[in-house]
Amino acid sequence: MSAHATHRTPQDPLTVRMFTQRFSATRLGARLARHLAVHQLDLWGFPYGSELSESAAVIVGELAANAATHGRVPGRDFELRLTRLPGSARPGTLRIEVADTRGEKRPPAAGALELPPPDAEYGRGLLLVAALATCWTVLDRPPVGKIVRVELDLPGRA
Repeated sequence: MSAHATHRTPQDPLTVRMFTQRFSATRLGARLARHLAVHQLDLWGFPYGSELSESAAVIVGELAANAATHGRVPGRDFELRLTRLPGSARPGTLRIEVADTRGEKRPPAAGALELPPPDAEYGRGLLLVAALATCWTVLDRPPVGKIVRVELDLPGRA
């Protein structure tokens, strides 16, 4: 290798970073997914308590809880994937994906969310996701299941 060869450092904005982990489809698995997500963001330079960390914690917590509650298939895990995508003109994107193995129970489309009745105990989680996210969608997960994908614009370079 020549002395003039270039190599990318971890701080290079063109670096794609990815974290993937499977969790048991339980309340404990959902809680662990949220904790590991903010830990990973801290390692990537987005500290605990920052706006991005707090938003990601709410989003991962909600999607993981949904995967453990509504997407649960006995004996099957759910998967969390965080991807930090570089930006060209913008600072980049954090993509959060939570996949489960139940395809028939899908959340409503992003534009079809409705407010639950005021006395309802459930039904506000995806409204929080929609409010915090730059965009979100539900995708098929081959060969079985679904992926809820959420994207957040990253703040200036960390």
